[in-house]
Formats: sequence, structure tokens, C-alpha cells
Amino acid sequence: MSYLGHVLVHLRKDLQLEWRSRDSVNGMLFFALLVVVVFSLAFDPTAAMSRQIAGGILWLALLFASTTALNQAWTREQRNRVLEAQRMAPAPPSALFLGKALSNLLFVAIVEVVLAPLFAVFYNLHAVGQGWLMAAVLPLGTWALVCNGTFFAALGLRTRNRELLLPLVLFPISIPALLGMMQATTAILTGAFEPGPWIRLLIGYNIAFTAACLLLFDTVLNAE
Repeated sequence: MSYLGHVLVHLRKDLQLEWRSRDSVNGMLFFALLVVVVFSLAFDPTAAMSRQIAGGILWLALLFASTTALNQAWTREQRNRVLEAQRMAPAPPSALFLGKALSNLLFVAIVEVVLAPLFAVFYNLHAVGQGWLMAAVLPLGTWALVCNGTFFAALGLRTRNRELLLPLVLFPISIPALLGMMQATTAILTGAFEPGPWIRLLIGYNIAFTAACLLLFDTVLNAE
């Protein structure tokens, strides 16, 4: 089987498990909607300030929501010693990581599809800048979150307080990406400045950390 075939097998397995339980998507969606509603009550949706802070609220909601599902994705692999079987399989370890990260990307994307129109309604938003650039910012920002989140969730899988360890490690290392996501989104919504440099920051961040995660995942998977 080719490398792509191994990735698709892992991706299909995760999608089938989520389709049966819907635990990850439902949990993320509930948490993200809660954040959006609470902040919409705290700020005047007709004020210009709402457009300026909307990018930060959107990405923080997605960050906190995705964190709740990342640990659960690897917890499934521990049931019935599935992770031990993955370690002994002849498939490349990086294919397991990539399949898991892609499945998490799809789960967060589903939440974004539901959240985006509601977010626009609650905060009375419309893009003053180049709105079509959101088609680049959303997948780039989402991949930055789920790639590192999937890796660090696997890194802390054998620790006692893995639910606490993931945000402690993920949030600080995601600060450059979060800055790029928020600034690019704010630039698109307000039209006050050019989002191009922040999008390029996201692209560089994703390339560097995706390569690092793929190269180091073998060590993480086989660590005792």
C-alpha cells in the first residue's frame, strides 16, 4: 500500500468512528457557540469595536473548542490496545499522524461552517476588506491549530494529566499562528491594513511545524 493509502485508511477510520459517536463535533460546536453568544452579549454588535475584536473572539473560540476534541482523538486509539497495534504495523508512523490531523481538520471545519454565519449575525459583520481572503485564512489557521494540537496530544498521551498538559504546551507555541490568524481576520473585516504579511506568516508557520511534526512523530509514537 502506498503512503497516501495508509493516510486514507487512518482518515477513513477516524471519520467512521466520529460518524457513529459524533462526540468531538458536538462538543466543539457547543463550546464554540457558547463563547460566541457570551461575547455577543458583552459587546455592542453595532459598534465599530465589534468588527475589530471579532477576529480574536472567533479564533479563541475555535482554539478552546478544538482542544476539547484533540485529546479525545488519541484516547480512542488506547481502547483495546489499538495504539500498540499501530506501533507494530508496517505503516509509516507519520501516516498515522497525518490521517489523524486531517480528520481533526475536517471536524473543526464542520464547526466553522456552522459557526461562521451565526458569528456574522451575532456581531453584525461584513467584510470591508478583501473578503475572499478568508478562504485562505480559515484553512491555514485551522491547520496551524490541529497540526500542533494533534502532535502534542500524542506527546502527552501517557502522562497522568494529559488534559491539562495539552493547553499548557499548545497555547504558548501557537501564539505566532494566533497572532497571524487574528490580525489577518481583522484586516479583512475592517480593511484597515493589508492582510498579506499575516497570511504569509501563517504559511511559513504551517510549513515549519508540519515538517517538524511529521519528522518527530515516529519518536513520539514509540516512546516508552
